[in-house]
Amino acid sequence: MGLPDTMHVKLSSEEAGDISFTAVVNQEIRLAELVEMMLGVTGKNLDRIHDLLRRGTLVSGASRWRWEGWDASREDLADLLARFPDPDPARPFSRENCVRAVLKGPSARIEITRETGEARRMFHHTCFWDVLMNAAAASAPRYLDYSYKHRADRYELPLTSEQAARVKGCSNSIRYTTLEAHVRDAVIHSIEFHVARR
Repeated sequence: MGLPDTMHVKLSSEEAGDISFTAVVNQEIRLAELVEMMLGVTGKNLDRIHDLLRRGTLVSGASRWRWEGWDASREDLADLLARFPDPDPARPFSRENCVRAVLKGPSARIEITRETGEARRMFHHTCFWDVLMNAAAASAPRYLDYSYKHRADRYELPLTSEQAARVKGCSNSIRYTTLEAHVRDAVIHSIEFHVARR
């Protein structure tokens, strides 16, 4: 019979910090979109995705999707999953296609999009994004996996204390003062880079 192109789902959100829910929204969603959200939770695991479709519920962050569960054909599901990218450790890091960097430490996770990192502060000739890309060029980041949530390959660059100090020392090139303070005050051990496939 094949898989349906679209599905009727009910979407609700739970607000952080309180036990309160937003109104339930009924909508049609492409099955491929729903499965892509599942991939962000399960990875490319056919059994887990089959089970989620059968149970009729998916929770991701504060959002909950519900639908009438059904027993999807595993063969059809395998064909659908084959359309999504697989991790590829042989892919070299690409500065040109890097779309996001995440500064990570024991209690820090600071996400910086390319657009934010490239925004120049007045009277500064360099931008913080160049600092991050230069760090990647100096020491090749290692491949982690493919993130279905971010639609990008993930790479990680562990930092020495000197490298971390250099990155933090360039925080004054960040255009946005709140972000600058976060980077300056954080303990940073590594940078995770997200590289989109073109």
